[in-house]
Amino acid sequence: MNTVAVARLIAAKDLRVERRSKIVTNQVLPFAGITMVSFAFALDKQNVLDTVAPGLVWLATMFSLLIIVQRTFAIETDDGALDAMRVAGVDPRAIFIGKALALGVQLLVLEAMLFGAAVIFYGESIPSEHVFASVVLLVTTMLSATCGLAAVGTLYGGLAAGFKGSETLLPLLTLPAVAPVLIGATKAVESAVGTSGAVVSEGWQWVGLLTVFAVAAVVGGALAFGPLIDD
Repeated sequence: MNTVAVARLIAAKDLRVERRSKIVTNQVLPFAGITMVSFAFALDKQNVLDTVAPGLVWLATMFSLLIIVQRTFAIETDDGALDAMRVAGVDPRAIFIGKALALGVQLLVLEAMLFGAAVIFYGESIPSEHVFASVVLLVTTMLSATCGLAAVGTLYGGLAAGFKGSETLLPLLTLPAVAPVLIGATKAVESAVGTSGAVVSEGWQWVGLLTVFAVAAVVGGALAFGPLIDD
Protein backbone atom coordinates (compact mmCIF):
# COMPACT_ATOMS: atom_id res chain seq x y z
CA MET A 1 0.00 0.00 0.00
CA ASN A 2 1.20 3.51 -0.75
CA THR A 3 1.89 6.20 1.83
CA VAL A 4 -1.40 8.03 1.29
CA ALA A 5 -3.50 4.88 1.71
CA VAL A 6 -1.67 3.90 4.91
CA ALA A 7 -2.01 7.45 6.27
CA ARG A 8 -5.77 7.35 5.67
CA LEU A 9 -6.05 4.03 7.53
CA ILE A 10 -4.07 5.38 10.50
CA ALA A 11 -6.16 8.56 10.60
CA ALA A 12 -9.38 6.52 10.45
CA LYS A 13 -8.09 4.28 13.25
CA ASP A 14 -7.29 7.26 15.50
CA LEU A 15 -10.69 8.82 14.85
CA ARG A 16 -12.44 5.52 15.63
CA VAL A 17 -10.53 5.31 18.91
CA GLU A 18 -11.65 8.85 19.73
CA ARG A 19 -15.26 8.13 18.75
CA ARG A 20 -15.36 5.16 21.10
CA SER A 21 -13.46 6.74 23.99
CA LYS A 22 -15.08 10.20 23.61
CA ILE A 23 -12.08 11.88 25.23
CA VAL A 24 -12.49 15.05 23.16
CA THR A 25 -16.23 15.18 23.80
CA ASN A 26 -16.20 14.34 27.49
CA GLN A 27 -12.91 15.85 28.63
CA VAL A 28 -11.22 18.21 26.16
CA LEU A 29 -14.29 20.22 25.13
CA PRO A 30 -15.40 20.82 28.75
CA PHE A 31 -11.80 21.77 29.65
CA ALA A 32 -11.64 24.26 26.78
CA GLY A 33 -15.05 25.68 27.69
CA ILE A 34 -14.05 26.13 31.33
CA THR A 35 -10.86 27.83 30.18
CA MET A 36 -12.85 30.33 28.12
CA VAL A 37 -15.20 31.01 31.04
CA SER A 38 -12.22 31.46 33.37
CA PHE A 39 -10.70 34.00 31.00
CA ALA A 40 -14.00 35.88 30.97
CA PHE A 41 -14.10 36.07 34.77
CA ALA A 42 -10.41 36.93 35.08
CA LEU A 43 -10.61 39.82 32.59
CA ASP A 44 -14.13 40.95 33.65
CA LYS A 45 -14.17 44.07 31.45
CA GLN A 46 -15.95 44.04 28.12
CA ASN A 47 -13.53 46.37 26.38
CA VAL A 48 -10.60 44.17 27.44
CA LEU A 49 -12.38 40.99 26.34
CA ASP A 50 -13.19 42.51 22.94
CA THR A 51 -9.50 43.24 22.41
CA VAL A 52 -7.97 39.96 23.59
CA ALA A 53 -10.72 37.46 22.63
CA PRO A 54 -8.98 36.20 19.44
CA GLY A 55 -5.81 35.45 21.37
CA LEU A 56 -7.73 33.70 24.15
CA VAL A 57 -9.38 31.38 21.63
CA TRP A 58 -6.01 30.24 20.32
CA LEU A 59 -4.52 29.93 23.81
CA ALA A 60 -7.37 27.62 24.79
CA THR A 61 -6.80 25.67 21.56
CA MET A 62 -3.12 25.16 22.35
CA PHE A 63 -3.78 24.06 25.92
CA SER A 64 -6.31 21.56 24.61
CA LEU A 65 -3.87 20.42 21.91
CA LEU A 66 -1.49 19.21 24.62
CA ILE A 67 -4.20 17.05 26.18
CA ILE A 68 -5.22 15.49 22.87
CA VAL A 69 -1.63 14.75 21.81
CA GLN A 70 -0.74 13.34 25.22
CA ARG A 71 -3.77 11.05 25.14
CA THR A 72 -3.15 9.89 21.56
CA PHE A 73 0.45 8.84 22.09
CA ALA A 74 -0.23 7.40 25.55
CA ILE A 75 -2.56 4.89 23.89
CA GLU A 76 0.05 4.03 21.26
CA THR A 77 2.79 3.62 23.89
CA ASP A 78 0.74 1.58 26.35
CA ASP A 79 -0.42 -0.86 23.67
CA GLY A 80 2.93 -0.95 21.85
CA ALA A 81 1.09 -0.02 18.66
CA LEU A 82 3.70 2.50 17.51
CA ASP A 83 6.54 0.02 17.92
CA ALA A 84 4.49 -2.67 16.21
CA MET A 85 3.92 -0.45 13.17
CA ARG A 86 7.64 0.30 12.94
CA VAL A 87 8.57 -3.39 13.26
CA ALA A 88 6.01 -4.19 10.56
CA GLY A 89 7.80 -1.77 8.23
CA VAL A 90 5.08 0.87 8.05
CA ASP A 91 6.41 4.04 6.45
CA PRO A 92 6.99 6.58 9.27
CA ARG A 93 5.83 9.34 6.93
CA ALA A 94 2.47 7.59 6.68
CA ILE A 95 2.28 7.29 10.47
CA PHE A 96 3.05 10.99 10.86
CA ILE A 97 0.59 12.15 8.19
CA GLY A 98 -2.18 9.86 9.42
CA LYS A 99 -1.89 10.90 13.04
CA ALA A 100 -1.61 14.58 12.05
CA LEU A 101 -4.77 14.29 9.95
CA ALA A 102 -6.72 12.76 12.83
CA LEU A 103 -5.41 15.40 15.20
CA GLY A 104 -6.32 18.14 12.73
CA VAL A 105 -9.93 16.94 12.50
CA GLN A 106 -10.26 16.96 16.28
CA LEU A 107 -8.73 20.44 16.49
CA LEU A 108 -11.15 21.83 13.90
CA VAL A 109 -14.11 20.59 15.93
CA LEU A 110 -12.57 22.12 19.04
CA GLU A 111 -11.90 25.46 17.34
CA ALA A 112 -15.46 25.69 16.03
CA MET A 113 -16.71 25.24 19.59
CA LEU A 114 -14.27 27.82 20.95
CA PHE A 115 -15.28 30.44 18.39
CA GLY A 116 -18.89 29.80 19.33
CA ALA A 117 -17.95 30.25 23.00
CA ALA A 118 -16.22 33.54 22.13
CA VAL A 119 -19.46 34.78 20.60
CA ILE A 120 -21.45 33.79 23.69
CA PHE A 121 -19.06 34.80 26.45
CA TYR A 122 -17.13 37.66 24.85
CA GLY A 123 -19.73 39.11 22.50
CA GLU A 124 -17.51 38.71 19.42
CA SER A 125 -19.13 39.07 16.00
CA ILE A 126 -18.21 39.45 12.34
CA PRO A 127 -18.66 42.96 10.88
CA SER A 128 -21.88 43.02 8.87
CA GLU A 129 -20.40 45.06 6.01
CA HIS A 130 -17.72 42.47 5.16
CA VAL A 131 -19.36 39.19 6.15
CA PHE A 132 -18.22 37.07 3.19
CA ALA A 133 -14.63 38.32 3.20
CA SER A 134 -14.41 37.93 6.98
CA VAL A 135 -15.77 34.38 6.91
CA VAL A 136 -13.34 33.37 4.15
CA LEU A 137 -10.45 34.83 6.12
CA LEU A 138 -11.61 33.15 9.32
CA VAL A 139 -11.99 29.72 7.70
CA THR A 140 -8.64 29.99 5.90
CA THR A 141 -6.97 30.99 9.15
CA MET A 142 -8.45 28.02 10.98
CA LEU A 143 -7.35 25.56 8.29
CA SER A 144 -3.79 26.86 7.96
CA ALA A 145 -3.29 27.24 11.72
CA THR A 146 -4.71 23.78 12.36
CA CYS A 147 -2.32 22.19 9.87
CA GLY A 148 0.65 23.77 11.65
CA LEU A 149 -0.59 22.84 15.12
CA ALA A 150 -1.38 19.25 14.11
CA ALA A 151 2.03 18.75 12.49
CA VAL A 152 4.00 20.17 15.41
CA GLY A 153 1.85 18.36 17.97
CA THR A 154 2.30 15.02 16.21
CA LEU A 155 6.06 15.47 15.82
CA TYR A 156 6.73 16.38 19.43
CA GLY A 157 4.13 13.96 20.71
CA GLY A 158 6.02 11.12 19.06
CA LEU A 159 9.32 12.42 20.44
CA ALA A 160 8.07 12.90 24.00
CA ALA A 161 6.28 9.53 24.07
CA GLY A 162 9.61 7.72 24.31
CA PHE A 163 10.75 9.55 27.45
CA LYS A 164 9.80 9.39 31.09
CA GLY A 165 8.03 12.52 32.26
CA SER A 166 6.49 13.10 28.85
CA GLU A 167 3.61 14.96 30.54
CA THR A 168 5.94 17.86 31.33
CA LEU A 169 8.27 17.45 28.36
CA LEU A 170 5.53 17.81 25.76
CA PRO A 171 4.46 21.37 26.77
CA LEU A 172 8.09 22.48 27.01
CA LEU A 173 8.72 21.32 23.46
CA THR A 174 5.42 22.22 21.83
CA LEU A 175 4.41 25.64 23.17
CA PRO A 176 7.55 27.53 22.06
CA ALA A 177 7.42 25.84 18.65
CA VAL A 178 3.83 26.94 17.98
CA ALA A 179 4.37 30.57 19.01
CA PRO A 180 4.24 31.69 15.33
CA VAL A 181 0.80 30.09 15.05
CA LEU A 182 -0.43 31.89 18.17
CA ILE A 183 0.77 35.23 16.83
CA GLY A 184 -0.33 34.79 13.22
CA ALA A 185 -3.71 33.22 13.96
CA THR A 186 -4.53 35.86 16.57
CA LYS A 187 -3.70 38.71 14.20
CA ALA A 188 -5.65 37.13 11.35
CA VAL A 189 -8.75 36.59 13.50
CA GLU A 190 -8.50 40.17 14.77
CA SER A 191 -8.67 41.31 11.14
CA ALA A 192 -11.62 39.01 10.45
CA VAL A 193 -13.70 40.32 13.36
CA GLY A 194 -12.48 43.93 13.16
CA THR A 195 -10.76 44.08 16.54
CA SER A 196 -9.34 47.55 17.33
CA GLY A 197 -10.22 48.79 13.87
CA ALA A 198 -8.34 46.05 11.99
CA VAL A 199 -9.52 45.41 8.41
CA VAL A 200 -9.84 42.13 6.52
CA SER A 201 -7.05 42.91 4.05
CA GLU A 202 -4.52 43.07 6.90
CA GLY A 203 -5.21 39.49 7.84
CA TRP A 204 -3.99 37.83 4.67
CA GLN A 205 -0.32 38.53 5.35
CA TRP A 206 -0.72 36.61 8.60
CA VAL A 207 -2.43 33.77 6.75
CA GLY A 208 0.65 33.70 4.52
CA LEU A 209 2.83 33.28 7.61
CA LEU A 210 0.59 30.48 8.88
CA THR A 211 0.72 28.73 5.51
CA VAL A 212 4.52 28.87 5.33
CA PHE A 213 4.74 27.58 8.89
CA ALA A 214 2.29 24.76 8.15
CA VAL A 215 4.17 23.65 5.03
CA ALA A 216 7.49 23.71 6.87
CA ALA A 217 6.03 21.82 9.83
CA VAL A 218 4.43 19.13 7.65
CA VAL A 219 7.49 18.59 5.46
CA GLY A 220 9.94 18.76 8.34
CA GLY A 221 7.79 16.52 10.51
CA ALA A 222 7.37 13.90 7.80
CA LEU A 223 11.14 13.76 7.31
CA ALA A 224 12.08 13.80 11.00
CA PHE A 225 9.35 11.62 12.51
CA GLY A 226 10.95 8.28 11.63
CA PRO A 227 14.41 8.98 13.09
CA LEU A 228 12.87 10.58 16.19
CA ILE A 229 10.63 7.65 17.14
CA ASP A 230 13.36 5.15 16.28
CA ASP A 231 15.73 6.84 18.73
